[in-house]
Amino acid sequence: MDLSGASSGIPENANQNCVGPQSTEAGKVSACAGCPNQSACASGAGRTEDPALKQVTDRLAQVRHKILVLSGKGGVGKSTFACQLAFTLAAKGKQVGLLDLDICGPSVPRMLGLTGQEVHQSSTGWSPVYVSDLLGVMSIGFMLPGQDDAVIWRGPRKNGLIRQFLTDVDWGQLDYLVIDTPPGTSDEHISIVQYLKGCAADGAVVVTTPQEVAMADVRKELSFCSKTGIRVLGLVENMAASSLPLTELTFQDGAEDRTEEVFAVLRQVAPQLLDLKVSFNPFPAFGEGPQGMAQKFGVPFLGKVPLDPNLLKACEAGGSFLSLYPNSTAARPLGLIVEKLVNTVELAELVQNAEKKKVEPTDGSMDIQQDVQT
Repeated sequence: MDLSGASSGIPENANQNCVGPQSTEAGKVSACAGCPNQSACASGAGRTEDPALKQVTDRLAQVRHKILVLSGKGGVGKSTFACQLAFTLAAKGKQVGLLDLDICGPSVPRMLGLTGQEVHQSSTGWSPVYVSDLLGVMSIGFMLPGQDDAVIWRGPRKNGLIRQFLTDVDWGQLDYLVIDTPPGTSDEHISIVQYLKGCAADGAVVVTTPQEVAMADVRKELSFCSKTGIRVLGLVENMAASSLPLTELTFQDGAEDRTEEVFAVLRQVAPQLLDLKVSFNPFPAFGEGPQGMAQKFGVPFLGKVPLDPNLLKACEAGGSFLSLYPNSTAARPLGLIVEKLVNTVELAELVQNAEKKKVEPTDGSMDIQQDVQT
């Protein structure tokens, strides 16, 4: 599929971190220094309404809930959470779309068992690739010639594809659209926020691990959400302290595997010890940890997902973790997090609908008011 025509409204000769001519900061921020368009952008000449904004709004008009999945740091499990969130929502009978906007690191096709699939175009736009009748997916990973091909694009071209994904994919009616984003707070994030501003997106889930090297970047992500008006639906701590049955451990003596020997001794001397679980904390929390960080920023803390080898296995197999390993260590915590998220989003929808009914009285109530005045 030819992606060369992707356009984001950002000039082709713009600097790499261009904020876009539509931004109120156009021509004024450090990224604009030396750009040939700086003077024009600073004057506001390019600050016209981007027609893509209405196109995105029209395209997503039949999507009830739109949830961004963010993280300031790569490798914390953001895409894993996005995929398992989509699987779990679909298992609840929801019609779900998963949009992979991590242009340079599209891992979603593998995590959903869709490697090798291709995108097809119809008269109504690009058709998602379907895992099941309830779960459709779109990713640049479906458009690359090979699985190992790198996407070596500058910002404007990446932003152009983001625009195309938001305007050209024919999702139909959805209960949830889960949007997996790149790590960090790049110009791609600015484009995503700008394009979704007219769509009443529900907000974002921010994923982190407990160590400070990840939390430092997530603080920047939370600050980004605050400055751009994105509602944070909650913070998720991934790869938290966990436990495993003793029988799932292996025992090494140098390069020699002595697992069976250890278990044979335990079965003979103390068989009751084989029922024990071993606790481990791979990433000890720094300071107050993610929960304290959530409290500091005034955002909900959705919970902790323990580090669980079976979650990795589910992702490698391209399947639903809760379906494949319902009794695994992280299954219940992950299920509860999704439940909290659904309750938050759908309760807000009920409140919003109730407020609309108050503001817009029925014809009968209007007649009553007129009768009283008469």
